[in-house]
Amino acid sequence: MAVYKTANAIGEREDLSNVISRIDPAETPLISNATKKTVKGVFTEWQVQELASAVDTNYVNEGADYSYVNPSATTRLGNYCMISVQAGSISGTLDTVDKAGRTREEAYVRILKGLEQRRDMDKYLFKNQARSGSDPRKAGALPSWITNASFSTAGTTSAVATGDGSDAATMAGNNRALSLALIDAANLLAYTDGGSPDMLCVSPANKVAFSDLSSGSVATNQIQMTAGKPQDAVIIGSVSLYLTDFGTLNVVIDRQAPNTEVYLLDTDHYAIGHLPGRFFKTVDVAPTGDATNFAILSEWTLIVDAPKAHAAVYDLSTT
Repeated sequence: MAVYKTANAIGEREDLSNVISRIDPAETPLISNATKKTVKGVFTEWQVQELASAVDTNYVNEGADYSYVNPSATTRLGNYCMISVQAGSISGTLDTVDKAGRTREEAYVRILKGLEQRRDMDKYLFKNQARSGSDPRKAGALPSWITNASFSTAGTTSAVATGDGSDAATMAGNNRALSLALIDAANLLAYTDGGSPDMLCVSPANKVAFSDLSSGSVATNQIQMTAGKPQDAVIIGSVSLYLTDFGTLNVVIDRQAPNTEVYLLDTDHYAIGHLPGRFFKTVDVAPTGDATNFAILSEWTLIVDAPKAHAAVYDLSTT
């Protein structure tokens, strides 16, 4: 008996799922865990105050006159706002025809462009880039602010940046394997300078390397934090906990982080600044022919209000 099969039929409708899956991840822990601040100029400034060093000779004669010593002057720091843009152009036809997974193509593309820009910003923060006021302006990224780092002295010795965003770090030493000793040494530098790092930001490869390290103080359970900073959940992202001599480090995986460095950050002392109304702003552009044009725009910068509160490990060989 001849069986009438689907291959013989004419007019079968396509079965296209109404769900669109995005393979590219959108998590941006470095951006997500930063406080967001509104700034007023393309070069935003802030002040840092340091206390005098503690002494063990603070005792005087009975009836003695006082010695009047003024506090040290504040240090004035600043960073440039840079402009990040993702643009899109959608034909009128594509925005109108029936599509699987979305109704309006324009709205869908706007969301994608916003996610792409957020990932670009997160990746930029790891770049070894000093601030620059030349057009196009560039913000001093994280390595230009770090003054406490464990770096290699083998080969050409690496060196930290000045710590005011004006220059980049030198990362030219021979690379070495990640170890708890390197992390602890960097953490000690920050703690001695008054910082309390609470987030260890690592690449996926460095997370694997970290998990392979042998230590009774590493908590192996993973937790997922989805709430914002203001309440009890202070770290956003998938984290492990590392119990150090100076407190707990939340080990956060950032897919944009380089394999050659890990960063120990005090989340109370870095922020993302942006000009008013220019943070993921949608800009409608005049149409060209039968197309809708737009751009997602952010004019933003990195604010590190206490550079010595953070630390890093440079010159890693993780692959």
